Amino acid sequence: MALVLGVVGLYGVIAYSVSQRTREIGVRMALGAQRSAVYKMVMRQAFWLTVTGLAIGLAGSVGTSLLMRSMLFNVKAWDVPTLACVALVLGLAAMAASFLPAHRAASVNPTEALRAE
Repeated sequence: MALVLGVVGLYGVIAYSVSQRTREIGVRMALGAQRSAVYKMVMRQAFWLTVTGLAIGLAGSVGTSLLMRSMLFNVKAWDVPTLACVALVLGLAAMAASFLPAHRAASVNPTEALRAE
C-alpha cells in the first residue's frame, strides 16, 4: 500500500509541476533544447524528490522501530537488508512513475505551449 501511495503521490507532484511549467518548457524547446534535456530536467526533479522522501522515510522508520523495540520479537530494530530493499524498490517505482510526466514534457510542441497562455 505504501508503494502505491508513494508512486501515485510522486506522479501527481511531477505531473502538476510539468503542467505548471509547460510555458517554460515550450520556451526552452523553441530556443533549441533537445528532448533529452527536457527528460533530464524533469527526471532530475523527480530524483531529488525521491531521495528526499526516502531519507525522511528511512529516518522515520529507524526512529519508530527504535521506539517500538520492546514490541519486536526476534527482529532487530536496524534490519539493514530490509530497509535497503524497501528503499530500492520505492526508489525504482518512483522513478518509473516519473517517466510519464517526463515523456509528456519532452513531447510539448513549443508553438502550442507558447500560444496556450
